[in-house]
Amino acid sequence: MSQPTTRKHTALPKARILIEALPWLTRHHGKTIVIKFGGNAMIDEELKSAFAQDIVFLRHAGLRPVVVHGGGPQISAQLDKLGLVSEFKAGLRVTTPETMDVVRMVLAGQVQRELVGLLNQHGPLAVGMTGEDAHIMSATKRYADIDGDQVDIGRVGDITTIETGAIQALLDDGRIPVISSIARSTDTDDANGVYNINADTAAAALAAALGAETLMVLTDVEGLYADWPSSDDVISRLTVSELEKLLPDLASGMVPKMEGCLHAVRHGVRTARVIDGRVQHSILLEIFTDEGIGTMVVPDEGERA
Repeated sequence: MSQPTTRKHTALPKARILIEALPWLTRHHGKTIVIKFGGNAMIDEELKSAFAQDIVFLRHAGLRPVVVHGGGPQISAQLDKLGLVSEFKAGLRVTTPETMDVVRMVLAGQVQRELVGLLNQHGPLAVGMTGEDAHIMSATKRYADIDGDQVDIGRVGDITTIETGAIQALLDDGRIPVISSIARSTDTDDANGVYNINADTAAAALAAALGAETLMVLTDVEGLYADWPSSDDVISRLTVSELEKLLPDLASGMVPKMEGCLHAVRHGVRTARVIDGRVQHSILLEIFTDEGIGTMVVPDEGERA
């Protein structure tokens, strides 16, 4: 008697993909993931939509995502509209009091609102805050180092403390916190002031304070290149010590991202990753596939838990 033929199910590849993700789902379940939203993903409509889908997927898959964002392109565009000059020194935006008003308006009133809206198309999940709220981020004035001189660049800050209580409460309630990189001033002569904070730096500090499993930084390159510009080979994995040796020779745009990764992993975050935000669903590809797609920074061998 002949055996019945097995029907080929068109959904079988989907099942295989889900099974591949199973060990990663198990590993990350219940863990906090801090994602720095930036680069092209912030200005391309399809990439923004895919980013929102990824974050909601993480939440429904049992992870606890926290989003930190800046808004460099949007701030520059608004300053241009107002006839104000965008000036940078040592890679930092010179932030006059007038510029700070624009920064605050764009980050909290435009970028954050749009991102919260995209996330909440999938349910009442996202809650927008700035680092000022509940004293999440406090900072002191930062000076730019230019040829050994400390140069005043206005309302730019270095984070001094992070208060995670409000974020933890939102996470415990199943929400997705979306944090704008603005901090309150702790300078004694500036009690009611606020500072503009580099979003890579803010995300790293927040990941460390939250005891996050992973920090993910979206950018406009594939990852950290081994020998840029003579080679476009991406380093898929490196330790803290290996990254420290590379830092002095990195392109200026990568320095705050990789310094952020270094800070996070040095302060207890298990892994930090720089991934290509130009690729749709890059977050899921990095977390839930065997190959991954970016550069992952891990502790030195003797420091791993």
